[in-house]
Amino acid sequence: MSRLIALAVLLTAAATGQARAESCTKSRDFILASASDLPQKPQAYRQLFRSCLETLKLTNVQDALILKSGAIAVLPRRDTLMATAATLAQFCEHFPYATLQFIARKNQAQIADISRAVTISSARPNACAKIKGGG
Repeated sequence: MSRLIALAVLLTAAATGQARAESCTKSRDFILASASDLPQKPQAYRQLFRSCLETLKLTNVQDALILKSGAIAVLPRRDTLMATAATLAQFCEHFPYATLQFIARKNQAQIADISRAVTISSARPNACAKIKGGG
């Protein structure tokens, strides 16, 4: 009986991980399908996809997606100053040359439509190299 419970927990965790990765996958696929007007080379978006999947593992990240601008956007679990700062620090530790864009709770509906989501304005992006003093 305990093996059945352990298997159920494992399958639930795997399904949850796949569901969370959907925005990474959807955004990558949408961006690469519109390859004619990309600001970066397709290989850059493939690398961003791997970073996006890793970003989902950060504690305060509810969802993540790739932006056409070359940044990764995240919907935080907690939208507080301390939680945001901790998320940014974790992200920059893992990806020192990447750029992170936070999606405010009030804009959460915007990420439901992937064609709108990938073009979210990076008006206030957080470039890790700049934050760490390297850019």
